[in-house]
Amino acid sequence: MTHQTIGEHDEVLSAEDLAALRENLHEQLLFRREQLRQFATASRADDRRVREDAAQVEVGVKLAASARMVLADVEEALARMDSGTYGVCHLCRRPVERHRLLIVPQARYCGRCQQVREAGR
Repeated sequence: MTHQTIGEHDEVLSAEDLAALRENLHEQLLFRREQLRQFATASRADDRRVREDAAQVEVGVKLAASARMVLADVEEALARMDSGTYGVCHLCRRPVERHRLLIVPQARYCGRCQQVREAGR
């Protein structure tokens, strides 16, 4: 690995970083697909029950929707890696901070743009 200044190290993703992030995203992809498969199996079993607890069904529906959203984010991040656009903010087009990607590998926005988006909600 080449030597980098501390400031550069915070912003620049090394080849090792990218490999670790790709592996992390792939693991998340497999996990979310399995999670959705289990939700689908549980849903079919729930359909056979005469009396279902509506709250449990609602929680299951929300968890499945959340898993589908995360799966889509992970798939999009892997596609960005393949296209060479990974780590670029969708709004300002500046690099997404390295530390942010190491925590949330599927992040689409730099920290500043993410805060602006959340403040606008």
